[in-house]
Amino acid sequence: MNVQQIWDAWPEAELFSGVFSVAGEKGVLFERSQGYRNRSEELPNKRDTAFGIASGTKLFTSLAIGKLLDAGKLSLHDRIWDRLPHDLGRIDRRVTVYHLLTHTSGIGDYLDEEAPDSREQEMALCRKYPVYLWETLEYYLPMITPLPPKFEPGTRYGYSNAGYVLLGLLVEAVTGKPYQTFVTGEMIQPLGMKHTGFYRMDALPGNTALGYMEDEHTGEVRTNIFSLPVLGGSDGGLYTCAEDLDRLWRKLFAGEVLSPEGMDTFLARQVALGKEDNYGLGVYHCDHGGDTAYYAVGGDFGVDFFTAYFPRHRITASALGNTEVNTAPLLEGLLEGIMDSDG
Repeated sequence: MNVQQIWDAWPEAELFSGVFSVAGEKGVLFERSQGYRNRSEELPNKRDTAFGIASGTKLFTSLAIGKLLDAGKLSLHDRIWDRLPHDLGRIDRRVTVYHLLTHTSGIGDYLDEEAPDSREQEMALCRKYPVYLWETLEYYLPMITPLPPKFEPGTRYGYSNAGYVLLGLLVEAVTGKPYQTFVTGEMIQPLGMKHTGFYRMDALPGNTALGYMEDEHTGEVRTNIFSLPVLGGSDGGLYTCAEDLDRLWRKLFAGEVLSPEGMDTFLARQVALGKEDNYGLGVYHCDHGGDTAYYAVGGDFGVDFFTAYFPRHRITASALGNTEVNTAPLLEGLLEGIMDSDG
């Protein structure tokens, strides 16, 4: 396995702005920090810079639900209508926690990524619901509950942001704490993730990357502060860094996040997505050559992200970008290159 060759084969390597890090048990194996976390001040991205990870946050949400399953406070078969203190409108009464975790609920999605014009829909939504007001998960409900179902629960996979908003609301209903507070207190702080958090877009701490996007009409580059919720929620918006992600994966597989039974449930294959790809309870699987890797991805205005763990090799790999340069080919190269290697 030669990460340098995988990096060199990536056509957009020179355009990447962010941090790409591959680490083994004894430390970093390969790392690149490029571009600026603040272009105006020409402050460079560094290995410990925190980046927004968009839907990568769903990994944290699924683990939060996993902790509640471990504690016996939730069941995968619980119907959300029975557990949430909200009028869920047109959401099918058969939808369960399992359906939400596996993207098989079929509920209408306020950000429908299956739609060909999903980006335009997101921009229109931000105009209708100003992003500076997106501070609580309850604020999302009027965007979700009036929507008709897309399909019957359990009949297929359909990626759902709304489903993970509802999972965050379940965390709040069960624990009596804001979702962000629960994840911070039960996972981020105990695991020693020092530069990870639900930072407000208008109050970012030092050494945190601004996200940059290019206007498709004028070519002007600007930050994403008016294009994303001011405070991240359970379907996206967490900030973290490569070192913290390495710590998360290793602590998770060392049994410090979920019980052994909880881990078995979390990692079990639930939905087939392709020849080698499956989805579990909030994490993607790649099964290749008798080996399995686990990964999470995210992308939004001014954000591109993936993080992966290779248990047999005990290797973590993460790419955190603060532009929209597509890192998917880099992830694909790693999945094939690392899983085909002997070391």
